[in-house]
Amino acid sequence: MKQEIAGLARKAHDLTESAYREHTSTRGDPAWAEKQRILLADTALHLLQTALRDGELSADELKRNLYAILTVSGQFIPDHGLKACADRLYAE
Repeated sequence: MKQEIAGLARKAHDLTESAYREHTSTRGDPAWAEKQRILLADTALHLLQTALRDGELSADELKRNLYAILTVSGQFIPDHGLKACADRLYAE
C-alpha cells in the first residue's frame, strides 16, 4: 500500500510542479494567491514523499518540509506567527 501511495504522490507532485511553472502570475497580481496555493500543495507533497521514504526519517529533510509549509501558509494566515515558527526550526 505504501508504494501505491508513493506512486500517486509522484504523479501528483509532477502535476503540481507543472501547474506552478505554467502559472504566469507574479507577486501583487490578483491570481498570486492561487499560485501560492499550488506551491503549498507542492510543499505538502514533498512532506508526503519524505514521510513515505524507506529507512529512517531524516530530521533535516523533515525540517525543510515543515519550514516550507509554514512559510507558505503564513501568507494565508498572517496573524498566527507561522513564519516565526518556521524560522525557529533553524534557530537551534
